Amino acid sequence: MKESTTTANYWYALYTKSRAEKKVAEELNKLGIINYLPIKRELRQWSDRKKWVEVPAISSYIFIKIPKERYNDVFQVNGIVAYVSYKGKAVNIPEYEIEAMRRTIENKIAFDVEARNIKKGEEITVTSGPLKGIKGTVETIQGTKKLYLNISNIGYTLVVNLEEATVMKEEGGSN
Repeated sequence: MKESTTTANYWYALYTKSRAEKKVAEELNKLGIINYLPIKRELRQWSDRKKWVEVPAISSYIFIKIPKERYNDVFQVNGIVAYVSYKGKAVNIPEYEIEAMRRTIENKIAFDVEARNIKKGEEITVTSGPLKGIKGTVETIQGTKKLYLNISNIGYTLVVNLEEATVMKEEGGSN
């Protein structure tokens, strides 16, 4: 998909109807709207079998990159509920947060999604491994390094195990 060069495009998060994320992504593609639906593989248990399935990493959310002039075009798609907004205005998602999600998922790095905002911890930059260059907040939990990649404005955090990566403390980061 080609991005507009005459106007700035911003990432936004959209709420979708439950279990409509994949259909919404297909319809947005048909409209030429750049979108990102983070997908992860999960092992699901049924009464008679287990099966690997692809599911949205964050239920009922899809991310779009769109110029402000096309802001309302998304409502042509059945299954979209609303923009994630603050005081009635859609909030921008920083490009680096979308990139961190993409690289985590594309490199098949184990992660969990938590519905909370992390406030404490050191600001770090990953200096090796598939997440090299990604900045985030790190904590030590029972001897395991965890990188918390906050997805601002929607209250979700990807929690990535950093056992095999090297990190460097950011200048001016909090303790």
